[in-house]
Amino acid sequence: MNRKKKGNQILKARIKKANAKLAPRNKAKYISKADRAKLEAESGVEPGLESVDVDVPGNGSDKK
Repeated sequence: MNRKKKGNQILKARIKKANAKLAPRNKAKYISKADRAKLEAESGVEPGLESVDVDVPGNGSDKK
């Protein structure tokens, strides 16, 4: 029984690995920190600064 079980275990592991290779990959490709900094420098975007729309009262945008 143990020889049979071990053989099935090996075959199941091979099938599992083959299916994992065929499965679609949802994970994005890794980009190193240096490459990210280079891309941000090329695009001219400051790291960590994002434009945020703030509704300030009295600026005339709330007219009805």
